[in-house]
Amino acid sequence: MSTPTRDVLTLAQSSISQISRYIPQTGVQHPNRPDGRPHVTLTFATSLDSNLSLAPGVQTALSGPQSKAMTHYLRSKHAAILVGVGTAIADNPSLNCRFEGVGGYGGEGLMGQPRPVVIDPHARWQWSSESKVIKLAKEGKGRAPWVFTMSEVDEERNKTLQSVGGEVIVAGGQPSSRMSWAYILDELDKRDMKSVMIEGGGAVINDLLAPSNIGSVDTVIVTIAPVWLGKGG
Repeated sequence: MSTPTRDVLTLAQSSISQISRYIPQTGVQHPNRPDGRPHVTLTFATSLDSNLSLAPGVQTALSGPQSKAMTHYLRSKHAAILVGVGTAIADNPSLNCRFEGVGGYGGEGLMGQPRPVVIDPHARWQWSSESKVIKLAKEGKGRAPWVFTMSEVDEERNKTLQSVGGEVIVAGGQPSSRMSWAYILDELDKRDMKSVMIEGGGAVINDLLAPSNIGSVDTVIVTIAPVWLGKGG
């Protein structure tokens, strides 16, 4: 068992009890999914005026300590965590779980660590060995990402990803600039991902909330921050 680091997060049992009924257990197939697709949890933070950031592509902190701990608890209960390429570029996210007791934070191996998934149709994300998600995978504090794309990825990025156990998944036969959620969820199911937590960014959230896609979502968890971001948000 590894020794917890100082950035480990905890959440009161009373808070866990409030949300536990809405989320899946890692690795368990959702009983209401006869099509075999994963349980999809859509979660995001918004301001009082319903904005996600100060401007498109601008990293904006809306979460406080308690909501951050809740987010990492939720991550520990999902097999995968998914973001769009805009979030990957703007935030250089860690996409791991720092909740107490998961792998790398007091637990064995990578137990409780979700698989990072990045949707990057045109291979815009220039990940490297210095990207947080890659470094954490090297340190045994997170899993290596899977990148869904419709474009060619250069050899250097491919090697960097493969060196930590990641994968580039090239989508074939997609009719437009966006991959369909049916394709993405089917591919995740083929890879034994029985649940996925989708965190953003704005384009991904709005796309999933559209009438044509909302049927793929099982749970929506929204954190509302007591701030106003204004007209530029």
